[in-house]
Amino acid sequence: MIADLVPDGVHACEAFGDAGPESVVELFPAEEAVVAGGFDERRREFTTVRGCARTALARLGEIPEPLVPGPMGAPGWPAGVVGSMTHCRGYRAAAVAHAADFAAIGIDAEPQEPLPGVVAARAVTDAERRLLRQDFPAAAELPLDRLVFCAKEASYKAFSAWLGTRFGFRDFTVRLRADGTFRCVPPSVAMPRAPRCAEGFPGRWAARSGLVLTVVVLAAHGDAEF
Repeated sequence: MIADLVPDGVHACEAFGDAGPESVVELFPAEEAVVAGGFDERRREFTTVRGCARTALARLGEIPEPLVPGPMGAPGWPAGVVGSMTHCRGYRAAAVAHAADFAAIGIDAEPQEPLPGVVAARAVTDAERRLLRQDFPAAAELPLDRLVFCAKEASYKAFSAWLGTRFGFRDFTVRLRADGTFRCVPPSVAMPRAPRCAEGFPGRWAARSGLVLTVVVLAAHGDAEF
């Protein structure tokens, strides 16, 4: 599913649960150290999503190496590669590309369920709710608050990796479109590096198989790729 959302030049791999070939990869010692003493569920999802990443990296011609979270929690990637991982209940995915072609990638997957009220109140602004009512007058089957959250997660992964800065949910403004796209206006700190940010960067979303998925891809020159 995620492969349908990324542009040409980005390679993606996904797994539905932890029973496929991506779940049986051997972790490097540095990766083992990350999940040492953790719950079995955490270890399984950690292993499978790295199996997805290694499959995607192989399609780029990259050899396996440890993919260890950095100071901000995002996985480290081989030199010359950008990428993103996501995992939620029953789903794991990774997307990668050459850094010569793309500045950053952000992907996210969430269950197709409404957000808990407390999280929704923090993640979705009143202005975004007004736009949702305007742009989705009849979308009862879509958990729009969850979709906004998912779009902000993908945006965070792309922009935090690109700028090396932590952001919050309300630092991004997202406007969903019913055609499977969205616009994301990132924090003002990104504006000098990307002059077209004032209009927002485009992303893509989909709702399939009980999941919502979002993708943001920044080209090497700082523009969006969609």
